Formats: sequence, structure tokens, C-alpha cells
Amino acid sequence: MSSWRRRLVAAMGDELGRARGEARLLAERTAERAESERGRAEQVIGDASRKQTQLRRIHDKMTATLEARKAAAVDAGHRAALAAAALAAPAAAGALWSEWKTESGLGRGPAPLLRVGRIADSSAPLRGPSLPPTPPTTSTAMPETASTGRAPVESGDDLAAAGGITPGAATASAGSSIVAGGYDNPGPSVTETSLPALIPLLDRSHLRIDTDAAHALPGLLLRAVGSVPAGLVRLHMYDPERLGGSLSAFAALGKAGLLSFVGPSGLRDELDALVETVRRVNADVLAGEHESLAALAAATGRRPEPWRVLVLLNADLAAWPAHDQAQLARLRRTGVAAGVHLVIVGDDDAGPADLPRLTATGATALPGATVELDPPPPSTAVTKAAKLIAEKHRAGREPARLVDLLPQRLWNASSATGLQAPIGETAAGDVARIALGDNPPHALVGGPSGSGKTNLLYAWIAGLASNYSPDELALYLLDFKEGVSFARFASGRRDPTWLPHVRLVGVNINDDREFGLALLRHLKDELRRRAEAAKAHEATKLEELRDADPDGHWPRIVAVVDEFQVLLEARDAVTDEAVQLLEDLARRGRSQGIHLVLASQDIAGIEALWGRPSLVAQFTLRIALPKARRVLAESNHAADTVARFHAVVNDESGHTGANRVVAVPNAGHADAWEPLQQRLWEARASDNEPPALFDGDHVPDLTTAVPEPETALLGQTIDVASRGAALALHRAPGRNLAVLGTRTVEAADILAAAALTAARGASERGQRIGVDICCLEPDAAASALALAAALETEGADVDWHDDLDAACKDWESRCDGMLRLNLFHAVDAGSARLDAAGSARLRAMLIDGPERHLHTLGWWRSVPRLREDLGGFSARFDAVDAWLALDVQGPELAPLSPASGGPAWYPRTRRGLYFDRARHRVPQVVIPYRTTALLPNPSAVLDLP
Repeated sequence: MSSWRRRLVAAMGDELGRARGEARLLAERTAERAESERGRAEQVIGDASRKQTQLRRIHDKMTATLEARKAAAVDAGHRAALAAAALAAPAAAGALWSEWKTESGLGRGPAPLLRVGRIADSSAPLRGPSLPPTPPTTSTAMPETASTGRAPVESGDDLAAAGGITPGAATASAGSSIVAGGYDNPGPSVTETSLPALIPLLDRSHLRIDTDAAHALPGLLLRAVGSVPAGLVRLHMYDPERLGGSLSAFAALGKAGLLSFVGPSGLRDELDALVETVRRVNADVLAGEHESLAALAAATGRRPEPWRVLVLLNADLAAWPAHDQAQLARLRRTGVAAGVHLVIVGDDDAGPADLPRLTATGATALPGATVELDPPPPSTAVTKAAKLIAEKHRAGREPARLVDLLPQRLWNASSATGLQAPIGETAAGDVARIALGDNPPHALVGGPSGSGKTNLLYAWIAGLASNYSPDELALYLLDFKEGVSFARFASGRRDPTWLPHVRLVGVNINDDREFGLALLRHLKDELRRRAEAAKAHEATKLEELRDADPDGHWPRIVAVVDEFQVLLEARDAVTDEAVQLLEDLARRGRSQGIHLVLASQDIAGIEALWGRPSLVAQFTLRIALPKARRVLAESNHAADTVARFHAVVNDESGHTGANRVVAVPNAGHADAWEPLQQRLWEARASDNEPPALFDGDHVPDLTTAVPEPETALLGQTIDVASRGAALALHRAPGRNLAVLGTRTVEAADILAAAALTAARGASERGQRIGVDICCLEPDAAASALALAAALETEGADVDWHDDLDAACKDWESRCDGMLRLNLFHAVDAGSARLDAAGSARLRAMLIDGPERHLHTLGWWRSVPRLREDLGGFSARFDAVDAWLALDVQGPELAPLSPASGGPAWYPRTRRGLYFDRARHRVPQVVIPYRTTALLPNPSAVLDLP
């Protein structure tokens, strides 16, 4: 081979080797790159797969969330619908028959809708806690039927068949529930959460019921009469074919006047009567102020007229005479506003064609909804409910609650021209108001025990106090019977509030007639003050005085005296003065805004009023409770027949033509009164003071007040101001005190009160006082020792004498010009042991001591013993200016009394008759202070172990 060939082969071999090497290298690099790309692709695919999984999870979660929200929204809407249905058809208007009872759900709002069944396919599973039950009200439950825990849809075919009403679907089902005889058999049920089918009737519309839905009529009517207060729905049945047999289970309502069955011959009269009712309601009740009874009830909270439902069964309206058809048309147009409603049952196309309709599967009031009607209630349930409603109606309508009669805004009225206050409701449901002013000026209230007299006074006071502020009205309240009826108006330990209008409260004063007299005296003083102000301003009555003196304080005054006959029951000076004051206040009080309200169980027995027609004639407002005597005119016997919790109100002196029968609310119960008083108390002005309280059973403690100079206080006077009974201890003949009687504790309290208050007065003024104590009664020794220690604490110079002779000896030497007191316990026990000289010293000290500022405050246990110590039968009593008698009869006090024969006084526990000839015209009754709290323990005084 030539060389060039060899060189060419070698070169080609080299090139081929290099090519193969490069090819192998390229293949390796390509494989590496492919492997890398494959790994990268796998990573991308893995990432995509993970993202896809994550997106699927997010999608599923969002889908689940949306589904949950949708379910929650549906559930909430379902719950809201159920709650709205419970509000629209409360209590008996919407309850299932298994839970049904006569229970009024009527409030201030519209009349309830009435359940007729349930809306088909409206169930929804409830999530979470169930809806709260409707709050229970007082009612009498119908007998309950058995249940498996699911709300049943009861059968009422027995009633439908017996009554002649076409049953339609004799057995209604809910879901796959099987119903027989009013009881559920086991099986799934959705009735519990299905929406009720509610239709309007009362206050809203009329209704036409097709024949295939006629079995819903008994339930509709039962729910109507049972869901409002007894008597507020009255049924009028026209059933020419069965003459009322269709609804015979309601017959018990007829005995109470709540149901009437109308036959063919009575149809015209019934239509005419209902049309006349519509006219009367429009003219007299609505009177142009309200568009309908529903509007009136919403505005005032009361229902003055019942609903009247005319039910026409198989009426064949096409055959009616023209007159009857015209009357029916009038009722269709105007009846609803006046509470007259038509329910026409049957397929007759004649008559009103535009009435809302109820069929077996639907109702005009529920457009687009399929309705499954409830079956009628069991006939026994209807009968029992009808009897119960009839009994409640015959027992009388329940009076309005006190809170419903009172104004929503307090103290919005002026008393310038008079007082107006609600006291109850009339038979028509109107608020009954009574007036006090120029006419009538005063009131008599009468009623035997248990007739509600005190409750009526509570209601009256509540009405006055709610309408008029304390600047417009002042109340004085006295109760002579044993009890504390008026104590709630004053501040107490249990309830610190008080009625801001009340100035004075007197309770348990049956033995303290003087307090009633004190009130009349106080009112006469106020009458005199007002008369003088009116004269100065040239005014003739309170209204003019208030205009002339706008800056003055001239509220109207109402004085309420319960059981006032106690004040006038005795033939004595208290009765004589009380009658005179009553006559003056009754005659002149009207023009000055002072009004009297006198209440009694039996006015006929008050002898003090006999022969005083002018006094009784001033009380033109008469209020008679059941069985009250002589409150109204002689020929007016309305109180003999008025029902309990009612009263006859008459503002024409009791003449028959002015009678108004009023149902009085329960105003005395704590639940009614205490919230009102709390509200009034919180609204009071900051300077409003609690009323003065006089409790005849309360013994006052010795006051810490400082008396006038050289004055001692013996007890509390029985008057409006509760002042202390003062004894002046100035230099003058006769300024001594004799405490008369055998009641040791009270006598010791009187002497202790006198000495302590006199010592306190001297100490406060930096003056000295000396006290000589002689106790001759062992039972009073402990009190006298404690008194001695208490007087030393007050800064008095105290000297103790063991016998009366020592106390009288050298009395002149003790007279050094400062005030000095002799406190002698049981003087007569020591005077009997005195010799002639000692008796002379005692008399000389009594006669001459006061002029030298030595005053004897002594306790004698009888009047004859006092007279003996003063010199015997012919002795004069001018050495003792003041006396305070305890258990001493009035005639025994004749020698000491300015009245011949002695004062009209009979002893009473913890009461004394006090007379100071230098200050008093007649004796006054006082209550000795209790001094125990201010005296130390006697054992501590003697340092006993």
C-alpha cells in the first residue's frame, strides 16, 4: 500500500477514534443531562401533585365551611321563625293539643295569631340548645296526653264525627308519625321543629273555611277563647242544619253568656244586634280618637270591648233575604275595627268573596306554603276548657294591676285646680278616676272588715302620689285600728324608704284619740295660715292664692283617717272638740285646698254625727265597699250587691243616679306597692324629709335635746310635732310638780326625765344645779340610785336623804340662789311618819321653796294623800301648780282640775294626764319617756360584784 494510502487510513482511523470518543462523551453528557432533566421533571411533577393535594384540601375546607354557614343560616332562620311564631301566637294561641291549657298570652300589643296546623316540609334539625320555653303564667292546665317525647299531632275525628263537621283528613301525620286517638306511636317525627301555620283572625280579618278544612274550626275557636282573658271572646253560632250540635262541646260557655246558638228565625235579630254593636263601638268607645279597638288597646293597654265572632255553618248565603245579606256586607266592611269577625264555613260561593280562605292544604295568609292542618282537639278537652273559662268569667274579670293604672311619667300634674287620681277600672275597662277639689271636697269611705277598704285607700294614695309631686300634694295618714297599715309609708328598719308626700303617719292610735284631735288642730292652724295669706293676696281660693304667690309653698293637703269613728266614739270633750274641728275643716277647707278622707267600717253607728246633716253633707264623694251601711243615700242599696274587690263610687252625696262600680286593683301586696314607693323615693328632692311617725305602741326614749333654760321635760306630748311636755322651773310660787298614781316605773321615769333634762340644760349653759333625792319606795330605790349617778355625770350637785324629815330639815339653808330640785319618791310613805313640825316644814317648803328656786318634784300615790300633806280636806292646791296623773281616774282629780267634776280621763298604760295651771287651758296627755338607756346599772353604782 502506498504511503499516502497508509497515511490516509491512519488519519481516518485517528479521526474515527476521535469521533467515537466525542460521540461517547456526547452520549455520556446527554445521558447526564437527560437524567438531570428527568429528576427536575419529577420534582416539578411532585410539587404540582402536592399543590394539587393542598388545593383539594382548601377546596374541601371551604366547601365544608360554606355548607356549615349555610346550615347555620338555615338553622338560625328556622329558630328565628319559631321564635317569631311563639311571639305571634303565645300560650294557648299556638300550643299543641298535648301541651294546651287555657292561658292568656294577650299583652299590650296586638291580638295573637291562631295556630291551625303546620307548614309542610318546614322541619329543620336543631343544633345546640333548644329554644327556651314560653314563660308560664297562672292558668289551669288541661289534662295532658301521653307522649313519646315527640310533639304529637293529635286526632280529633271523634269530635268531628260527633259534631257533624266533615272530618277531612281524620288522621294527620307529620313526617312518618302515626297518630291515633290523640297519642303518638313510635316513629320518626319532625313535628317538634316544624313551623306552625298561623292565621290572623282577632283584630285582623274575617275568615272563610272550606268544607274540606272544616275540622279545623273547633281548634280555631278553642284557641281563640282560651288565649285571651276569660270573657273577651264571645261566640255567636248560626247552624241551621244541626242547630248548634256541631259545636256542642262549647255549650258550657253559653251559661256564662259567652256563646249563643242562633236558629233560622233568630238570624235577622242577631245580624241587626251585631251591626248595632259596631255602631255603638264607633260612636261611644272609639269616639273618633282611635281607628279601631286594636289601636285603642295598643295606646291605653286596656280592652273595653270583647271580640265577637259570628260563625256561619252551612248557611246557604245565596238564599238569604236582601236585608240579611246587606247586614252581612256591613259587618264585612266595618266589623274588624269594632271587634266583630265573620267565620264562614262551607263551599257556598255566595256572600263575601274576598275573605281570607283556609283550605285543607293552604291558607290565604300563607301564600305558597302547603299546610298540614291539626286535627280537632279531643271533645273532653273542649268541654273542660269551656267550663273553666265560663267559671272564670262568672267570677268576674280580674281587676287591672296597679302599675297599669299609674302614669308612665311621674309627677306631671298640677294640683292648683284640684286632684284627679285613678282608683281602678269600670266594667267597660275604662280607668276610673276620682276627684277632690271644689266639688267634691271631701270623701266618706265605708266597708266592713275584709271588704277591701284599706286596699282601696292604698290604690287611691298610689294614684295621687304618682300624679302629683310632693310640692303639689301633702298627705297626713292616721289609722285608728290596731295594726300598722300606714306604717309602710314611713321609714323603718326593714325598709328605709318613705313616701315623699307624707308629712305624718299615725298607727296603733286606737287608745290615743288625742292624736287624732292633734291632727285636726294642726290642720286648723294650717287653714288659718292659708286664710290669712289668701286675705293678704286678695284671693278667695287656693288656685288664686297660688297665682298671686307663686313663690309660696301651697300644696293641696289630703288627710286620710281610717276607722275615724274611734275618734268620735265617746261622749267627752275629745269628741266634742273633734266634731267642731271637723265641721270647720269640712266647711272652709275646700277653698284652701285641705281635703278630708274619712273611712269607717260602720258609719251608721257614729252617734256624734247624728243630727249634724251640715257636716255629713260636706262629704259629697262617697265610696261604698261591699255591704257598707249608710255611706250612700238611704234609698241607694248598690253596696248590698257589689262584688268583692269592687266599690261603688258616687260623687253626688250617694244618690243612685251617680253610682259607678269600680274594680279595685290589689294595691296592698308588697309586690305591687314596694317597687312604686322605691321609684317615688328615688325621685324625691334632696331636702325631702321622712315623715313623722307616731306609733301608739312605741314608748319614746328620753331625748338628748337641750330644753329651754330652767325647764324640765316630763314626757312626749301627743301632738303632731311630738314635743316634750315642759315644766317651767322659774322663781314663782307653786312651781312644784306632783306625780300621782301607783305605777312605780312610770313615776320614776318622770322624775328621772325631769331631773336629767333640767341638769342638762344647766350644764350646757354653764350653770349650777343641785338635786336632793329621797326615795321612800323600795321598788324605786335602784332607779333612784342610778339617777343619782347619772346626775353627777351631768355635773349636778347630788345629795341623798334617807328619810323625808331629813330632806325637809334646814331646806332654807340649801337655797343659795342656784336652781335646786327636790326629787321625792313616794312622798306619802314618809309624810305619814312626820311629826307636826316635820309636816309644817314640808308644807312650808312646798309653798315658799319655788320663790327661792327650790322646786319639789314629788310622787304621791293618790290625790287624798297629796291633799293631806298640803293641809287636809280644806287645803289649797296652789302650792302645786303642775300635776301629772297616771293610774288615777278622772273624778279623783276634781280638786286639781279646772273642769268641774274632774277631767274626762281614764288610765292607760304608759300614758299620763298633765296639767300646768300656769300654761294650760285644759290637761294634755303625755307619754312618759323611758330613761333606762341613760341610767347606769345600779350594781355598778354601788360597786357590787
